[in-house]
Amino acid sequence: MSDQRWRRKRIGDRALAPETLMMGYGYDPFLSERSLKPPVFLTSTFVFRTAEDGKAFFELAYGLRARRPNEEPGLIYSRINNPDLEMLEDRLAIWDEAEANLVFASGMAAISTTLWAYARPGSTIVHSGPVYGGTDFLLRKILPQFGVTPIEFFAEGGNPAMEQAVAAARRAGPVAALYLETPANPTNGLVDIARARELAETLKGPDGRRPVVVVDNTFLGPLYQTPIALGADLVVTSLTKYVGGHSDLIAGGCSGTLAALEPIRGFRTILGTMCDPHTGWLLMRSLETLKLRMTASADGALKVASFLKGHPRVASVWYLGFLPDDHPDRPLFQRQCKSAGSTFAFEVVGGEAEAFAALNKLEVFKLAVSLGGTESLASHPASMTHSDIAAEEQVRLGITPALIRLSVGIENPDDLIADLDQALRG
Repeated sequence: MSDQRWRRKRIGDRALAPETLMMGYGYDPFLSERSLKPPVFLTSTFVFRTAEDGKAFFELAYGLRARRPNEEPGLIYSRINNPDLEMLEDRLAIWDEAEANLVFASGMAAISTTLWAYARPGSTIVHSGPVYGGTDFLLRKILPQFGVTPIEFFAEGGNPAMEQAVAAARRAGPVAALYLETPANPTNGLVDIARARELAETLKGPDGRRPVVVVDNTFLGPLYQTPIALGADLVVTSLTKYVGGHSDLIAGGCSGTLAALEPIRGFRTILGTMCDPHTGWLLMRSLETLKLRMTASADGALKVASFLKGHPRVASVWYLGFLPDDHPDRPLFQRQCKSAGSTFAFEVVGGEAEAFAALNKLEVFKLAVSLGGTESLASHPASMTHSDIAAEEQVRLGITPALIRLSVGIENPDDLIADLDQALRG
């Protein structure tokens, strides 16, 4: 799709920033009628110049031979590869500081395909809790049907809880993966990625292989946390959220080394969980403003959280920037995260009735699930995104009836504060 002129990451001695590379990396306008922006390649199949080319492309796609020096995979069929998706994957890999990326039809498609690629009957997956409701359902209710055992540790328990879970998994069977969601949805609980990698290293088998460390980076990524730099092998992200950023698409991504992605790539091809070209094109559009949007949202979230912190009808605010200096997660936050981001939760004084009353009075905030869009959203995790988790388990994980989750968008934060104030005061 592109020669090396369009894949330069430096000007002389200067490394170009990701937000600069998002404007054209991997795209040659002169291969597409000089169009400034990439066209949408809405095609199911691609024409081979020769039969020999077709043979060579399939050999590489199906792993029948090794890639030759400087060889690019040839275009075959949009379930396998597509120019829009290849450009998008190149740009997402830049943000994640990864060798490569794969894009999927949804965040759950990315998560499930990744875990299917590594889990086997009789294996275990050590995972943090809480996690996104769909992930929780996959780990607790679907994977066990195929002989895969989930072993959970509470994110708020810190490294000792993770170490105990790994010890239990070691006794239960081979560990396929350490799966971390950090910050956790919806509590913002943190998990030490570097320590997870150290624990994975202790689980090497006789063949020298170890479990992969997979991090769901949706809450802060890719701008405010870089899990691969901290020791993760794979980073999964709901691209629906901040990367898409406009609440108008569904997609997911997985970044990592070429070697770690290889089995996932094969599963994606056969399961058909890839992203479609038009959604890929929309995501490239959104990547151009990612830093601007995430910066504005994070700045606004700080102001909103500061207001809530002092409100008489707010019992607590779970905003990472407010972690006390003596909180055990404070050093981890400073080491691992570049910002508190713009999604956080708070508890109203009271319970579900008081939370519902406030939610029902909001006017600027939209009452909807999801996060990371240009508009601000509010939801009730206990009865919405995490409703399939048993009530007693919700309480253990900190998902109380009084908890409201906010995703702060790019509106004027003073307007958001006025909206919350009138909703809370009734």
